[in-house]
Amino acid sequence: MKFRRLGGSGLMVSQLGLGTNAFGKRADQATSISIVHAALDHGVNFIDTANIYAGTESERIIGIALQGRRHEAVLATKAGLPRHDGPNGSGASRHHLMRELDNSLRRLRTSYIDLYQIHTFDPNTPLEETLRTLDDMVSSGKVRYIGASNYAAWELMKAIGISERRGYLSYVSIQSSYSLADRTPEREIIPLCLDQKVGLIPYFPLAGGILTGKYSSGGVPPGSRADSDPPFARFLTGERIALANEVRQLALAAGTTPGALSLAWLMSRPAVSTVIAGATHPSQLEDSLGSLCLKLDEAILKRLDELSEPFVHSSPFAVYRLPV
Repeated sequence: MKFRRLGGSGLMVSQLGLGTNAFGKRADQATSISIVHAALDHGVNFIDTANIYAGTESERIIGIALQGRRHEAVLATKAGLPRHDGPNGSGASRHHLMRELDNSLRRLRTSYIDLYQIHTFDPNTPLEETLRTLDDMVSSGKVRYIGASNYAAWELMKAIGISERRGYLSYVSIQSSYSLADRTPEREIIPLCLDQKVGLIPYFPLAGGILTGKYSSGGVPPGSRADSDPPFARFLTGERIALANEVRQLALAAGTTPGALSLAWLMSRPAVSTVIAGATHPSQLEDSLGSLCLKLDEAILKRLDELSEPFVHSSPFAVYRLPV
């Protein structure tokens, strides 16, 4: 396994990370645990979850899977998106974050979180309040590093400026949708990350499975995300399917899979610290691991850049926000 520093921090994370959004939903408990163990066995140390994945099942299952192996994992979770209706049910206030951190620690069966991330920018809470709360969490020993997710570039830069001015611990990472089918972070987020030494953690690196080629025939395979989550079908546009077909042809010529090729391209991009790829079966993890062995020559990289160039200036594949 290859490792990289998470932004400008000293924390080393595996180049390939494990996304766990499907745990407890599209992957049952036994399968999810087997995926976690297989990932650890292959040297994957970065495991990413959130307090809302599959309700709270993803965190609970990971807590079981890491018993006896917690020391092998860099465990990341998030809070901020709605946990329940009513006042204080979401956001990045001290009240909400303190409660959600303790609940996540309990479900994950651990005394600390390696990377605690704000799931999205909260327009209704002063950034000073959020950042002071996160700083206190680190001082308490319950959190070791902090990160952001779904922040616009100006929001992230404002947070960094406040942390510097107030002497708070600063964000070391940001999660954004980033893939061949969504290169919008290249416009502002990546230049900011490079300048401020913030590690980029792409989510939806395979555009929800589109880049694996599973939807290339135009149908919806049983067990796929579009099958279990019908609203996902809105992402199956002609442009994305055409891109997936082109990537598939390149992968065949290179003797690899389109998923592994797409992940390898993403790992070659500047600012990327770790790429979180999800799995609903250990075989999907094996395919993702294949990306680590690929050495992409300049011709393939150039062709992938050309094919995906329209997605630099398109709308983001996904972004999650709270109402103002």
